[in-house]
Amino acid sequence: MIEKALTSADVEFVTTLHGDEQVSFHVLLQPRGDQADRLLRAIDDVAMGELDEAAREGDTPEGEEAKSFGERALEVSLQALRASGNEADGRLVEDHPLDALRSLVEETGADEVIVLTDPHYVEEFFHRDWASRARHKVGVPVLKLFSHSKA
Repeated sequence: MIEKALTSADVEFVTTLHGDEQVSFHVLLQPRGDQADRLLRAIDDVAMGELDEAAREGDTPEGEEAKSFGERALEVSLQALRASGNEADGRLVEDHPLDALRSLVEETGADEVIVLTDPHYVEEFFHRDWASRARHKVGVPVLKLFSHSKA
């Protein structure tokens, strides 16, 4: 489960987690939308010392405008995973990402879930981030990783 395009460092990281074992990836990406909270993102930016980013949160595409960005980010991520020699498919999730994740785990018989995001300090503090919530919902181990760099 991701929230933006995977960087080359992210792809290398997730594709080497299991050594030489062949794995396949089923990627869910939720573009920013009505569920995204500008204030929480701005607080995260301030916590990271990125004051300029906090000031620009209002310029970040949301809702329908974010959907085309999400589609491109998903395609870039899938191409990068495939280029690394792995099978990969994916889809955008617009509503209820944890329900979609649980359904995907059941459909595919996934062994684990990887949640790869930027740090979200407020949500993590209150255990409201995707990984913390998924641990109680999906029935398989959930690994929370932080993206290596901005995409």
